[in-house]
Amino acid sequence: MTPIHDRPRERILVYGADGASAADLLAVVLGTGTRNVPAEALARRLLDHVGGVGRLARAPARELLAIAGVGQARAARVVAAFELGRRGLASSRAGDALREAEDVYERLRPRMVGLTQEVFVVVALDTRNQVVAELEVARGCLTGVEVHPREVFRPLVRLGAATCVVAHNHPSGDPTPSRDDILLTERLRAVGELIGIPLLDHVVVGADGFRSLFELVA
Repeated sequence: MTPIHDRPRERILVYGADGASAADLLAVVLGTGTRNVPAEALARRLLDHVGGVGRLARAPARELLAIAGVGQARAARVVAAFELGRRGLASSRAGDALREAEDVYERLRPRMVGLTQEVFVVVALDTRNQVVAELEVARGCLTGVEVHPREVFRPLVRLGAATCVVAHNHPSGDPTPSRDDILLTERLRAVGELIGIPLLDHVVVGADGFRSLFELVA
């Protein structure tokens, strides 16, 4: 007997998303295909091009635009869907306690590892070191990211944070801090003490490990 629900959207509505393939889920996000390529085929093309779901989750819109059949609207949908998922995960983990650098690394590793750009994240904490919010405050290039203390502390003041930690990734995979990383940490720590929101650590996230800047500038 031929299944009635033979399209990804219908299968997900009837059977749920848990059992759907990555191509089916992506086809629903894309919405439509092109005149000659249905959404399911375009989804498989996208996954094959970037090398799987993990790479797709971190692909910038400009990379997706280079794939035949993916225009601005479809690229925007894909990028937005993955970002929404990341924010939902971060929100669901609000209240987690961050007590040492390894806690910061374990929390942010899924968000940062595999990115082709450096991103700088600030995590606002309450008086018990529990997460209040997790915010990306800057995004750079392969070799660096420019961060000003006001970009870090403005949202912390607004959120009423008691303390904070910051982190950024090294796309090379090597978490060894640079001289600029050390200087930035010293500036952020000084500003935090001045305004009453102490910086507890600055963690560099690498492919298979991390480094705590506070171990270097203590």
